[in-house]
Amino acid sequence: MKNITLAVDETVLARVRVYAAKRNTTVNRLVRDHLEELARDEAKPDAARERLLELIDNSPGRLGPNWTWNREDVYEDRVLPRHEHPPVRGAGKK
Repeated sequence: MKNITLAVDETVLARVRVYAAKRNTTVNRLVRDHLEELARDEAKPDAARERLLELIDNSPGRLGPNWTWNREDVYEDRVLPRHEHPPVRGAGKK
């Protein structure tokens, strides 16, 4: 573990020491925890992006590299042939 030197205003340091004492910890521990949290938060988007790319690559819903949406097919229900549209008014009422 590396040591670092920080320059902090005396008034700020006094208030942080009180804050730390109330929480039964040290200023050193507070700074260390905060820096660890910053490093963790910085890595979250990268980890999420990697996970998303992994999910995309392993998705069972892949339609193939040459598949494209065709407007006419979508509107003629050929893409979802068994899809039924309930009536807008009174849907689900008997």
